[in-house]
Amino acid sequence: MLNETTLTTLPAGVQALAYRREAVGRGIVHFGVGNFFRAHEAWYVNQCLGLPGQSQWGIVGVGLNGGPRGEAKARQFQQQDCLYSLTEVAADGARTISMIGALREYLLAPADPEAVLARLASPETRIVSMTITEGGYNIEEETGLFRLDEAGVSADLAHPRNPATVFGYVVEGLRRRREAGTPPFTVLSCDNLRSNGHVAHAAFVGYARAVDPDLADWIEANVTFPCSMVDRITPGVDRTTRQALNEASGLDDDLPVLAEDFSQWVLEDNFCNGRPALEKAGVQFVDDVAGYEQVKVRMLNAGHILLGAAGLLLGYRYAHETVADADLERLANAYWMCDAMPQIDAPADFDLDVYRRRLLSRFSNQAVADTLLRICSDGASKVRVFWTDTVRRSLESGHDLGRIAFGIAAYLEMLRGRDEKGESYAPLEPTLDADDMALVNEANLAAALALPAFDGWRDMDSIALDAAVVKTRHAIRERGVRAVMQAL
Repeated sequence: MLNETTLTTLPAGVQALAYRREAVGRGIVHFGVGNFFRAHEAWYVNQCLGLPGQSQWGIVGVGLNGGPRGEAKARQFQQQDCLYSLTEVAADGARTISMIGALREYLLAPADPEAVLARLASPETRIVSMTITEGGYNIEEETGLFRLDEAGVSADLAHPRNPATVFGYVVEGLRRRREAGTPPFTVLSCDNLRSNGHVAHAAFVGYARAVDPDLADWIEANVTFPCSMVDRITPGVDRTTRQALNEASGLDDDLPVLAEDFSQWVLEDNFCNGRPALEKAGVQFVDDVAGYEQVKVRMLNAGHILLGAAGLLLGYRYAHETVADADLERLANAYWMCDAMPQIDAPADFDLDVYRRRLLSRFSNQAVADTLLRICSDGASKVRVFWTDTVRRSLESGHDLGRIAFGIAAYLEMLRGRDEKGESYAPLEPTLDADDMALVNEANLAAALALPAFDGWRDMDSIALDAAVVKTRHAIRERGVRAVMQAL
């Protein structure tokens, strides 16, 4: 099994660590140690650790979910000394396999809450980052305020010194630092959210204000919440994929990660207690992340959901299959060129058409084998984040709504869990309850428009769009997805 003792006998073709791992500190704590984090932030930090004066920036990972699955994940990390391999695959099949040693420790919060709090309170910790999903920040869409009535948050508010949520842990860690006279840490969101730093600020300060208004004031005055834009396609790794990765690498790795060869991280340089030299690893530091964020969210992420929903209905299961379908490729290009690109405020030096062509190449990467179910997972949160700006601007300008209505209709039809070939699949929608899913299957096809996925434009006159969605859902059922796409 892969661990620190095997680092000196790596197979040929596997890039070894460029630093002495025993010298690496623990300057970053990260909540949400998923595949994307391991192929993105940890990959960038791994490069920094090989540079002079950067050894302090190793990462402590924190898992918030207990139970058998959380415990098994913690055991895997601990047995491998938190080491794993990353395989980067280009569209032409070329591969690079690297060891990643940036993750120095993995803590399972339910098993040892005090260990997590001690790490957050430690002066060694200078950044706390997170990938807790687009829907994980508990912000009320209409007001922009942090929701205090969520069950986990309510429990933490009743016992703030013994937290269980990310909000409780971070704020209690900051309280301990303030009490000890320790400088605060930066809170860094790495989730696909518009203005994710501002969202994180609203969430953590909102929770803190309910705990202790003076502490909230101290956090507002001293803690920074940089905005960031993150981008790398990182599929899930099942047993078959894990076996194939190990056969190709020659490793015995229970935790391999697969990713495309493209990666981008655009960051606001707003760190209150130092940071790694990420610019030397290819990270872009800019004054305003919003333009880059708009491009990525409204083209890549929105296009992913559009292709994913329509592709699943047609019987496809992988992203590369969708862009190989001429009708789906035409749909994506029309959406990008006619609906998204004309309404994006991109950075001045950004060529949107070059970006569009690159997206098609990235989506075509067969070796990545990115599943449409992964792409569409938590679609209720993703639709709200990825489509809202384009929908709002289209409604404001009187823009053609045909492709947007098709995308919404395809998403709702996809939630029914059966494709046009009669095959079943299981959409993953953690934020939708049984009542929400019942709306999807209502005989009245307008009922599903009450889902929270569409709250982002609820305050606007969307009568025409709603009617078009209902009409398109009927058309998909009567004539099929392909015929409706071709008519567009």
